[in-house]
Amino acid sequence: MSDVYGVILAGGIGARMGNKQFLELGGRPILIHTLEKFVLHPGFQGILVLTPQAWMSYTRDIIHRYLPSAEGIEVLQGGETRNETVMNAIRYIEKTGRLTDETIIVTHDSVRPFVTHRIIEENIQAAKRCGACDTVIPATDTIVESREGGCITSIPNRSYMYQGQTPQSFAAKKLKDTYEALSGQEREILTDACKIMVLQGEKVELVQGEVFNIKITYPYDVTVAQALLGMEI
Repeated sequence: MSDVYGVILAGGIGARMGNKQFLELGGRPILIHTLEKFVLHPGFQGILVLTPQAWMSYTRDIIHRYLPSAEGIEVLQGGETRNETVMNAIRYIEKTGRLTDETIIVTHDSVRPFVTHRIIEENIQAAKRCGACDTVIPATDTIVESREGGCITSIPNRSYMYQGQTPQSFAAKKLKDTYEALSGQEREILTDACKIMVLQGEKVELVQGEVFNIKITYPYDVTVAQALLGMEI
């Protein structure tokens, strides 16, 4: 039987809105809303929350305050980059002696509080089946490419385009081995963990996301999130 871990990526310090994961939404930090979705899912052996070292104690405090009965949550230090943060989670699992070929991690942005049970479950199953998956929604706007930022370089066929969300889920050992096989130059162009697999020619399955599975990035997003919270999605 596979061990499945939730990996909540709260390691970023946003230039636009600071530590967005700690902003309040409906009277509770955004991180808590997100974490609660994972706590309520029965499929996890553990949940790892990765955050900047300076915020680890505060993160533990708010988890204890808002989710006092939750078990199996560990707060770990994030890395210098998103992918190094994911690797820190895998290394922790490895140190506990639980990293095997069957171990699954479900990585999720701490500021996407509207992830659903269905999305989480389909990520777990897709990662078990394929070894890697990404949550996406079809692109509704035309995508325009510009190499130098001034003029259009190309306009891809929108029917082939998707907008990436999270979770992104993986066979943890396979992801770690694939990442370590990349050159320094390849690591520099990484945007997220799925690209690790794509660069090495590995298959990444698509999981259907939701339009409301938004990432809170701008002040406007907080207003949208408050409205969504009122709808009890």
